Amino acid sequence: MKLFSRRNAMALLGCTVAGAAMIATSVSATTDPDTKAPPKVGEQAMNFKLVDTEGKEHSLQFYLDRGDTVVLEWFNPDCPIVKKHHQHNKTMAETYDMFKDRKVTWLAINSGAKGNQGTGVERNKKAIEDYGIKYPVLLDETGEVGKMYGAKTTPHMFIITPNKSAASEASDTKATGTLAYIGAIDNDRSASKVGDINYVKNALLSIERGETIEVTSTKSYGCGVKY
Repeated sequence: MKLFSRRNAMALLGCTVAGAAMIATSVSATTDPDTKAPPKVGEQAMNFKLVDTEGKEHSLQFYLDRGDTVVLEWFNPDCPIVKKHHQHNKTMAETYDMFKDRKVTWLAINSGAKGNQGTGVERNKKAIEDYGIKYPVLLDETGEVGKMYGAKTTPHMFIITPNKSAASEASDTKATGTLAYIGAIDNDRSASKVGDINYVKNALLSIERGETIEVTSTKSYGCGVKY
């Protein structure tokens, strides 16, 4: 019985040590100092590089360096709310057309994981053609950029303004731009009706005029991003 008890004690000690190691690992992972929360309005945007459906690479930093305000639109061609603003109504196209020649770059980003709804080069190429999209659709199949920005829905809109004075401080992880607006495209969350307030248009007009943006943050609506 002494031998049996000694072996049990050793086994129990081993489990305790292993369990402690697992707890230590878990704590280390959740308190990683390099893990950052998504940026908020007024904070510095994070740089990224993604490839579009034609294989062309786009860098946020490139557009900010040339002095453009950048609009990011999280995209899933098969989401009913995306269809609302691209197919059944032309909210995105009309807003893009209004500002395309006014130092504004518009980029759509699809952060759906490979095999999920609305993903893949061919599906997004077809959507570009069907919806008449005139700006690039970037593919983020790892979800890295979407999670970095905290994109939750399709669509989810972000406006980034250039900060020319900080151009020399740009890096692979930081962009010389400031988040000016985060949220919904408009104020009607229904599946068909377009709102009477276009938050993105209003924010871009305020930026262009050098005025304070009246509404800088709203709750986005649509389908969840298919990470």
